[in-house]
Amino acid sequence: MTAAVGQPVTPAPASAQPVAEYGTGLQVTRVTRTADGRYEWWHGPGADRAGPLTAPLVPYVPRGACLATARLVGDGLAHLADGPYSAAAWLRDARPQARLLVAHALAAAGAALRALHTTDAPTTDVPPVLARLRSFVEGRDPQAPEPAAVRRLREHVVRAWGTARLERLRAWSAELAAPGETVLVHGFASLGALVPPLHRGPVALLTGEDLGAGRPELDLGWLLGDLAELAWAVPVFGDGGQGPDLPGVLLDAYGPGADRELAARAAVLRIALHMRDFAAYRGWSDELIDYTAFIADLIDEEGRRAVPGGATP
Repeated sequence: MTAAVGQPVTPAPASAQPVAEYGTGLQVTRVTRTADGRYEWWHGPGADRAGPLTAPLVPYVPRGACLATARLVGDGLAHLADGPYSAAAWLRDARPQARLLVAHALAAAGAALRALHTTDAPTTDVPPVLARLRSFVEGRDPQAPEPAAVRRLREHVVRAWGTARLERLRAWSAELAAPGETVLVHGFASLGALVPPLHRGPVALLTGEDLGAGRPELDLGWLLGDLAELAWAVPVFGDGGQGPDLPGVLLDAYGPGADRELAARAAVLRIALHMRDFAAYRGWSDELIDYTAFIADLIDEEGRRAVPGGATP
């Protein structure tokens, strides 16, 4: 589930030869080199998604940070970055330099998210990812018709987790959107959206479509959840766990004030949503059963292993 699998993609309006292209039923991605040596990351709708991608809240994003905002290109969104590979891809590189590069990118992301979270949310709408997760937990998936793999997964988690764990996920997702405590959040601050520079240039956190109103810990938890999932699914990633403490780098760069317990719970939600989205846009895999057991443990410990000094697997 952690590896991107290429799927047929809709034509992007880029004329250059793609450096990479992959996708799911939700979204397709094409990376092309620009004439000035940078890289355009184009995201478009997948086969199971109706309508073009939009990013109406981009004008509210503060400038000057590494938040690479989207612009409309065709039926998708394009971002400019100085690298063709995401932090998620770099963490599969065994060289120690790769982990250092990701640490640098996470530090930049932490500072950028801090700047973003100083902006009052111009909407009460939660990010789409949080809405999808709530629907899955509550058994009212927004896709119509609901994919068979999602129904099968939902039936399995009800048996495996029980109502108490599902209720905890529902309560945590509500806490991340508590009225009066929300700011403008990225909505999908993931390792896949974080692009370190290949040589020189700034880090880019691809930003746009998923912006919404939420607690700051939502964004921190999304990145922490990615790191926790990789540590579990790919036991030897980066330099095998030596070197920079990546969760610590992110939180230290973000600075004081974040509720680490809430960020840890958000990390669990991130992994649970990844599981749900895999079933929805890739189909059933027996690997989902392993994820169900893993997430049950995370729920029970409230995601503490995802933050520095928390529980270990």
